[in-house]
Amino acid sequence: MNVDSLPQVMVAVAEHRALSEVLRAVVAGIASCDNVVLTRIWLFGPGDLCASCGLADECETRDRCLHLVASAGNVHVAEFDPDNLHGRFRRFPSGVRKIGRVAATGEPLLLSDLNGDEPWVVDRGWFAAEGVKAFAAQPLVFRGEVLGVLAVFDRRSLGEADHRWLRLFADHAAVSIANARAFEEIDRLRARLQDENEYLQEQVDEHDPAVLIAESAGMQRVRQQVRIVGQSDATVLITGESGTGKEVVARAIHAASPRARRPLVRVNCGAVPDNLFESEFFGHVRGAFTGAHKDRAGRFELADGGTLFLDEVGEIPLSMQPKLLRVLQEQEFERVGDGRTRKVDVRVVAATNRDLRAEVDAGRFRQDLYYRLSVFPIELPPLRERRADVAPLAEQFLRALAGKRCGTVLRLSKAALHQLERHDWPGNVRELQNAIERACILAPNGPLRFDELGVAAARTKPREHAPEPAAVRTRADLRDEERRNLIAALRTTGGKVFGAGGAAELLGMKPTTLASRLRALGIDRKNV
Repeated sequence: MNVDSLPQVMVAVAEHRALSEVLRAVVAGIASCDNVVLTRIWLFGPGDLCASCGLADECETRDRCLHLVASAGNVHVAEFDPDNLHGRFRRFPSGVRKIGRVAATGEPLLLSDLNGDEPWVVDRGWFAAEGVKAFAAQPLVFRGEVLGVLAVFDRRSLGEADHRWLRLFADHAAVSIANARAFEEIDRLRARLQDENEYLQEQVDEHDPAVLIAESAGMQRVRQQVRIVGQSDATVLITGESGTGKEVVARAIHAASPRARRPLVRVNCGAVPDNLFESEFFGHVRGAFTGAHKDRAGRFELADGGTLFLDEVGEIPLSMQPKLLRVLQEQEFERVGDGRTRKVDVRVVAATNRDLRAEVDAGRFRQDLYYRLSVFPIELPPLRERRADVAPLAEQFLRALAGKRCGTVLRLSKAALHQLERHDWPGNVRELQNAIERACILAPNGPLRFDELGVAAARTKPREHAPEPAAVRTRADLRDEERRNLIAALRTTGGKVFGAGGAAELLGMKPTTLASRLRALGIDRKNV
């Protein structure tokens, strides 16, 4: 080995930032000496070849070993490829054989004046053919941590001066390796931050306010469940009719958890094409499929350290469900087109308006996935069963609309609130929100009217509320019922018929129509 060339090699190594380039520069620099037969670098990594590793029986833990990551040299044996990283010595367990012992102890090793017939030599024919006279191994140490081992096979005997130079070079190489890893981590975090920012930008206008309105008994029970489960990492399954506010509950769970400072990432499973689920969940590498022009992190990576909200989880195809089950159980996955296993720390909250038990019975949803998702089930009541929440929800939506439009907050009259509270809301909270926004568009300066709700209610009233066939009423019955209803409306509004807060607005009728019906029924609004 020509130690005089090592300073120039050190300079060349320092010019690189990518880990692969640093490793290649180290071994190529040493191999530029003609008398060097082979130089190699092993770095510590996870145990990943235990089933095929020839040294597995000598490994105690099988969870961490030395990986061959760089190799170069000047060989005479034509069939031996010095650049090959996949030979039988591509892994060394820590503490096993000479390379493993150098890594485990942090002590260098120098063996000179070799004959090639030493007991530890595995391939004596290769030693003889290449004329190997010396073997040296130096631990790669950075800030007290052994990163791996640098080894050299040489055709000349190496002395202590050579070994000291190799030690100095190994220290420099360890710093360069650590710096390259740091640069790669910075690049990874920068890419992740960019992905998170893009995701948050996509979602910024889609999120409902994470305010959990709970005046009704049913929602107070939900709020208590959120408070209990929020502090844990348990998987939550939120069920309920469409539009009941499942995402708001998911956000409340995230906000009540220790993960609140990390992202809450949402996947609308009903909007993902079947062939893109894996990429959406786990990401992909460039070239994994047509259109994959760059590496892309999936939703699980974006949610690392935080919460992943799987909306409409019942829409996930059967072919994808085993992979979702695996990441839920083991918190690990691979990007599409990438063999590297990635670990994440993600808390999953799922939601569905389907009956997943029935889906399991029908064979459309895996039973084991269902049980894994429903560790802590929360069922949301429909809005028709939580009428005490209608008024505060409506007020919240009005404030949110005023904030978006930088306008004044419109007020709901008592008559308008009565209209809202009487409606059955088949579309639940989402329908209420839309009704409020529609009323604001139609009357930007007030008063807010909800005349269309009476028509909608008649059209969408649930079948179970329809009268039984035996409850047929005569025309006189209907006339009396109408009379009582109009009198009740007048009493509620203090006899006021026209304008905001009047009986016509409360009943969803035109004021002239109401006045005509009052005359026909002989009702004096001043004497009710």
